[in-house]
Amino acid sequence: MDAVKEVVGGVKQVSIGGAGQSSKPQKEKKEKKKGGDAAGGNRSLELVPPPEYIDHRIKIFEKLRAEYDEAVAKKSRDSITITLDNNRTEIGKAWETTPGQVARNISKSLFERTVISRVNDVLWDLDRPLEADCRLELLDFEHSEGKKVYWHSSAHILGEAAERRFGCHLCIGPPIEDGFYYEMGMVDDAAVHESDIKPMETIVSKIIKEKQPFVRLELSKENLLEMFKSNKFKQHIIRDKIADSTSTTVYRCGPLIDLCRGPHVQNTGRIKAFQIMKHSASYFLGDPTRESLQRVYGISFPDKKLLEEYKHYLEEAAKRDHRRIGKDQDLFFFHELSPGSCFFLPHGTRIYNVLQSFLREEYWKRGYEEVVTPNMYNSKLWETSGHWQHYKDDMFTFPLEKETFALKPMNCPGHCLMFAHRERSYRELPWRVADFGVLHRNEASGALTGLTRVRRFQQDDTHIFCTPDQITSEIEGLFDFLRTVYGCFGFTFKLKLSTRPEKFLGDIKTWDEAEAKLKVALDAFSSAGGSKWELNPGDGAFYGPKIDITISDALKREHQCATIQLDFQLPQRFQLEYMTAENSVKARAPASLDPDTSGPKEPGPGFARPVMIHRAIMGSLERFIAILTEHFAGKWPFWLSPRQILVIPVMPALNDYVHEVQKIFRDEGMHVEVDVSGNTMQKKIRTGQLSQYNFIFVVGAEEKNSRTVNIRNRDDQATQAKGELVPLNEAVKKLIALKHERRLINSM
Repeated sequence: MDAVKEVVGGVKQVSIGGAGQSSKPQKEKKEKKKGGDAAGGNRSLELVPPPEYIDHRIKIFEKLRAEYDEAVAKKSRDSITITLDNNRTEIGKAWETTPGQVARNISKSLFERTVISRVNDVLWDLDRPLEADCRLELLDFEHSEGKKVYWHSSAHILGEAAERRFGCHLCIGPPIEDGFYYEMGMVDDAAVHESDIKPMETIVSKIIKEKQPFVRLELSKENLLEMFKSNKFKQHIIRDKIADSTSTTVYRCGPLIDLCRGPHVQNTGRIKAFQIMKHSASYFLGDPTRESLQRVYGISFPDKKLLEEYKHYLEEAAKRDHRRIGKDQDLFFFHELSPGSCFFLPHGTRIYNVLQSFLREEYWKRGYEEVVTPNMYNSKLWETSGHWQHYKDDMFTFPLEKETFALKPMNCPGHCLMFAHRERSYRELPWRVADFGVLHRNEASGALTGLTRVRRFQQDDTHIFCTPDQITSEIEGLFDFLRTVYGCFGFTFKLKLSTRPEKFLGDIKTWDEAEAKLKVALDAFSSAGGSKWELNPGDGAFYGPKIDITISDALKREHQCATIQLDFQLPQRFQLEYMTAENSVKARAPASLDPDTSGPKEPGPGFARPVMIHRAIMGSLERFIAILTEHFAGKWPFWLSPRQILVIPVMPALNDYVHEVQKIFRDEGMHVEVDVSGNTMQKKIRTGQLSQYNFIFVVGAEEKNSRTVNIRNRDDQATQAKGELVPLNEAVKKLIALKHERRLINSM
């Protein structure tokens, strides 16, 4: 049943009409201005008659649903115990009692708030009968899983509206970070036009008012192929992703029946506020060689007020867009000759360097050692690490001297080579190694979006090699590191423990030990006043469990930057070992890079295997700068600002004093610029304000004679007319303190 989810994961970020940086999008057909719009100004709201495939699907569904209902009717209605979150228990009947009934019996308001249920950690439709004793959770829209289900159901409503208007062939319609979309193959390769949006929303309103129930049904692969025989896109997904002699589910609402793993809200009437946001072109499966599709995006909420708040949020987010601010403040740009690789201009590079300097300062305090490693490696390295099997398609590979090489997408295998290149002693552990090396990942061109998704980047990548006994203390040290870094930017953060996925390396016993160590550290963090951590089952890396850290910005958006990953696998694959206190001091040869088909060997007497902790706090510096740009809305705190001080003379005769002031502050490591152009003083001040200088010094004869500066504070409106006269030596002292203390408030 995960087949549909797998397809969605591969294409949800790829669209022709998105904000990519590389290949130019195909333009939609222009709408005609004469004789009606291109969508058909005189056309009916819906196709009459409807497409024939709708009746074909319904006949199959109703036949098989009747068989299912007959089978369920014969099930034994045994008494079952239903345990709720607060350990309250309810008694129900197997194959009869539903989560929706349980919620309604507790209270009407709870039932109305509940979007979806979770039964024994599996998402479950509210109208789907429970089958045995279970633990039941009732999730509302504010829960992340509830929101996904709500938007997934809304996507089906959008898909139904598209079929009823266009007679199109639907592809996929997943929930995404902000809403949902549906992709569709149009008849005669037509396009969705702006003039189609209102008619589609009218159809959506009708669907919602009809309160069409979402009905689940499990079908065999053979029945699926017959049901969707007219839809080549569904045919491809069914044949490619669903194994022979297996089954998956479809969901029906009204005339729409779609291949879908679900679950869904009870009925379409649960969607209270719905709006189509935009449309674009895309490719089937995100493959530019495949059919061109149309993609329509939407958003929905259980309250109309939330929709209005969301639209206001979009307006504010547009003002803060890092791509716009980056251009306005001359920080960075992209070029089609190097898609996905950012050109940081001098002012943008200042921010980049300050972030690295900040981290290096913390590395020094916390006992990290910085290293420099190669950018390209023989593929044998990645075969040894296991990345080649899992990650090859996301790497830039090339032939060299009859061998295959690749640009590194991560640093961990190279750091394993460093650890292994000579004998190590337990006295050296923990060894904390940091690397700002350049990384490359082969992101799809349609997924490239400003600084948030790039192909070339650097990250604050570190790896800690330690003994098993040191794991808990090292993790606790990393939590303190998180507090320090995120506190400097005013971020709050949440922690999630992601456990063993379906596809993993190593044995279950080792995984269980690793997860237990992380839980101990997380519990200690929470009991010491940190936020309560959450469990994220099955989302760990293939080589070990991890702690995912999400930060919340000024718009309350969540971003995952940091990660802490415990890895018992790479040390085994590279046969890393260190001498223990009982070692007999016998030298060992470095491990071979060639994959050992006999499997890793256990360390001999006097040697032990280290544990590896992967850690990043800012993550990709490029992405972190994008987040900071939007978090601060381009109004950088003084210590991070690329434009800290602007000095303006009231007349040309004072230019010498202006340059003297500039030198004094530049000698203290501050970014100081002067404006001695022929513009009026008011225009110079206004230009400086628009450029978001933290402080503007306006100097005249009085300031020169008294060795002072007239300071205008960007964030203090009271200083904009005529600021305070501050002696030069006092201003230097106060601004040095403001910079070194990394204060967020722009105040001397």
